[in-house]
Amino acid sequence: MRQKTIGLITYDHPHLKTEQVVLRLLARGFLLRIYALPFVERKPRKVLFEHRPDQKKSIHPRILAETHNIPYMACESDTDIDDACDLYFIIAGKILSAECVASKRILNCHPGIIPAVRGLDAFKWAILEKKPLGITLHFIDKEVDKGEIVSIVPTPVYTGDALEALARRHYENELEVQCSFDKFLENPENDFNGIAEGEAHRRMGSEDEAEMIRVFDEYVRIFSEI
Repeated sequence: MRQKTIGLITYDHPHLKTEQVVLRLLARGFLLRIYALPFVERKPRKVLFEHRPDQKKSIHPRILAETHNIPYMACESDTDIDDACDLYFIIAGKILSAECVASKRILNCHPGIIPAVRGLDAFKWAILEKKPLGITLHFIDKEVDKGEIVSIVPTPVYTGDALEALARRHYENELEVQCSFDKFLENPENDFNGIAEGEAHRRMGSEDEAEMIRVFDEYVRIFSEI
């Protein structure tokens, strides 16, 4: 049986999650191709709590590719991504064009429960809005965080949790779900069918972030009992 090839869509720039996913999938024996899109620096902004590791503290994906004999394509735009793979992952947080999405099966691992928590800073918005926390593995389409859901895996909340500990556990859950995609394709999991749809959020502002930190202990009391 022919081994499937996985295309990883990321940045042409050091990116921690790309490094972590590449090494995990290589260890599982997958054939990979890396498609690297231009990296655009975001404007600096005040953040009260960093809920993800610094993604820039990594090696360049080109070095990973050269070291592990992975084909590496630096693409000017997502329309340059070829159709050579059986399945694609979007690793970098970038919205793809309708043209790119239409011709490929592309999986995304969203750090929130779709459709309740969509868009950016899903971890923080889930806490502020007192919604359950989890990871959604889904196929992407032209609408933001609305593609066909494969599985939703909750992130456990424990009595006495600290914000830093829960954020770390949530990020680790995201990596685990993404790198176990084949298991979820074969045996989907979703205990959140029928959950109410939420709006697609932008980055959380400082006032909302301060409120998120303030209500965190209440969030833990609610969701550690479920």
